[in-house]
Amino acid sequence: MTTSRRRQLADAIRVLAMDAVQKANSGHPGMPMGMADIAEVLWNDHLKHNPNNPAWPDRDRFVVSNGHGSMLLYSLLHLSGYPLSMDQLKSFRQLGSHTAGHPEHDLHLGIETTTGPLGQGLANAVGMALAEKVLATNFNRPGHDIVDHHTYVFLGDGCLMEGISHEACSLAGTLKLGKLIAFYDDNGISIDGEVHGWFTDDTPKRFEAYGWHVVPNVDGHNTDAIQQAIVAAKGQKDRPTLICCKTVIGFGAPNKQGTEATHGAALGADEVAATRKHLGWDHEAFVIPDEIRKGWDARQSGERRELEWRGRFDKYKAQFPDLASEYERRMRGELPNEWATQAKAYLTQAGAATGALATRQCSQQALNALGPHLPELLGGSADLTGSNNTNRKDSRPFTGDDPTGNYLHYGVREFGMCALMNGIALHGGLIPYGGTFLVFSDYARNAIRMAALMKQRVIYVLTHDSIGLGEDGPTHQPVEHVPSLRIIPNMTVWRPCDVAETAVAWIESIQHKDGPSILALTRQALPAQPRTAVQLDAIRRGGYVLKDCDGTPEVILIATGSEVALAVEVAGVLQQQGKKVRVVSMPSTNVFDAQDEAYRNEVLPRNVKCRVAIEAAYPEGWWRYVGDHGAVIGMKTFGASGVAKELFKHFGFTADHVVKTVEHSLQSVR
Repeated sequence: MTTSRRRQLADAIRVLAMDAVQKANSGHPGMPMGMADIAEVLWNDHLKHNPNNPAWPDRDRFVVSNGHGSMLLYSLLHLSGYPLSMDQLKSFRQLGSHTAGHPEHDLHLGIETTTGPLGQGLANAVGMALAEKVLATNFNRPGHDIVDHHTYVFLGDGCLMEGISHEACSLAGTLKLGKLIAFYDDNGISIDGEVHGWFTDDTPKRFEAYGWHVVPNVDGHNTDAIQQAIVAAKGQKDRPTLICCKTVIGFGAPNKQGTEATHGAALGADEVAATRKHLGWDHEAFVIPDEIRKGWDARQSGERRELEWRGRFDKYKAQFPDLASEYERRMRGELPNEWATQAKAYLTQAGAATGALATRQCSQQALNALGPHLPELLGGSADLTGSNNTNRKDSRPFTGDDPTGNYLHYGVREFGMCALMNGIALHGGLIPYGGTFLVFSDYARNAIRMAALMKQRVIYVLTHDSIGLGEDGPTHQPVEHVPSLRIIPNMTVWRPCDVAETAVAWIESIQHKDGPSILALTRQALPAQPRTAVQLDAIRRGGYVLKDCDGTPEVILIATGSEVALAVEVAGVLQQQGKKVRVVSMPSTNVFDAQDEAYRNEVLPRNVKCRVAIEAAYPEGWWRYVGDHGAVIGMKTFGASGVAKELFKHFGFTADHVVKTVEHSLQSVR
C-alpha cells in the first residue's frame, strides 16, 4: 500500500474525530488526529480480529488507555465493520448513544474495556496479556497453539504520569509478557500545556529498567517506521514492548496542531474547514467515500482469520477433546457441571463447624475446598499472602519463567493488582481474586469502581476488617471502608461472621457473573454459630434470622461480621431479663436489599420499633434498617493502637453498652 493511500485511510479517522467532537461541541480531537497513522498500520496490517464476531476468543485485544481519545476507537470500529453506525458517531457524547465520552465496555461493539481514568487501560492490558499467557500454558499443546494472540494498548503522557503505570508495567516486565505491545503517544502535550515543565522522565530508560523491549524515537506519522517497530515488537517472546511514537497532537489542524488547544475541545468551525483544506479532504462532515471504506473494511479478512483458527481448533478438539471442551466452557464463563454439588457439600460441612476461627482463615478453608474444582480461579495478594490467607494447598506461584502456576504475587501494588484483575476478567477464561487489607482498598478504589461499572466477576479478599486488628493502630483500622464500598453500584459486599457465612460468601461471589464481590474478613477468631438447615440456606439472601424468640419480638438486634457474636451474647442477657429478642445476621446488605419486600419484612417486621444495629464501622448506612426509634452502635472516630479486646471495650462494643442502648431505645418506643 502506498504512503499516500495510507495517509488517506488515516485521514478518515482524523475527520471523523474532529467532526464528531465539533457536532457535540465536546470531546478530545487531538489524540485521534495524532495517533491515526499508528492506528491505521496496526489495524490494517497486524490486528487479528473479526468485526462479524467481536467475541472471537483468539482475537487480539486492543485497548485505548488514553480513553479521552475515544473517537479514535469509535472511528476504527465503524470503519472496519463493527456494528457501530454513522448515526452513533453523529451522536457522540449524547444521552443513550454507544459513543460515550470515554469508551465503555461493550464487547458486542468491539469495546474491550472501559477507559478514561488514565493508566488503568494500560493496567487492564497487562491483565489481558497475563490471561493470554496463563491460558496458553493451560491449553496449548505441541503443534496446537489455540491461544495465541497479542494485546495492544495506546497510551499517553498522562497514563505514564499516573502511578499505576509503574505498578502494572514493572510487573509486566517481571512476568515476561512478550505478547503485550504498547504505543506511547509522545506528543509532549497535556491539558495544562507542554509537559516539559512537569514530566521529564527518560521513559525509554524507565521501561528498559522494567525489563521491557523499547523502540525509541519512532516517527508516529511515518508508516514505514511504525511498521518496522511493530514487526520488531512481535518478534519478542519474553519481553513486553513499548513503542515510543513521536507525534503531533491534532495533526492536520494547521493553526492548532501541536498545542493543548486540540486536546480537550472542539476545533471550531473555521479550524475544521482549514483542516479539511490542509488534508485535501473534499468531503462533507461524516461522509466517507466508498474507496476509503473498502480500504478499512475488515469483515472478510476477519472472517477468514477466524475460520482458519476454527479449523485448527477442530483438529485440536479431535486430538484433545477434554481440553477443548474445558476451554470452551471457561471462555463461555460457565462453571463446571459438578460445581453445584461440590458447593452444596462444602456448605453442609461448613455449617456443621464448631469452635472459633478468624474469617480470613475460614476463607482459606473455602479456597482449599472449592479451588481445586475451579481451574479458572486465579488467586493472588498484594504482598500479604500470609495475612490474607489467599493461598491454598495447591497454590503454585505464576512467574515469568514458570507460567504453570495458579497464584500471583502482585507485590505491594494494590491499585495495579485490582486493575490487572479487571483485565484478566475482561479477557475471559479466568476468575481472578486478590487480597490486601481492607484499609488499603483506598489505594485500589478506582479500579474496584471500574470493575463495578463494567460488571466484571472480580473477587476482592479484604482482611483485617475493623479495630479488631488491634495494635497496628488507626492507620490500618478501616472505619469508613465497608459502608463506602457498599454504596458502589453493582458491588456486592460480604462481611461474614463465621465459617458458614464465609462459605456462602465465596460460593455466591463465584457464581455472581454480573459484578464484583468483596469479602471483608477478620483477623481475630470468631465463634461458629449454630444454625438449622433453613438458616444455613437463608445466608445467601444477605440477611436472615439467626436467633429468635417465641411470638413477635420486642427487640431486634442486627449485626455483621465480628459483631454477630456480640449480638447473640446480648440476646442471651436480654432473654434472661424476660425480653423477646431476635438476632438478625446481615452478612450482605447489598444482597438483602435485593430480596423481595415480603422477605425483608419477614426478617425485619415493621411493627417492631426497637431495633439496634451493631457494626464496628461508620454507622450511617444502618439507619434505614433501625428506623427513627432504633439505634446504631458504630464508629464515628478513627480507631487506636491497642489490644483488640481492649479496643472493642473502649469503643463501646460490649454487652453492657449494647444492653443499655436497647433499654434506652425501648423507653423511647414506650
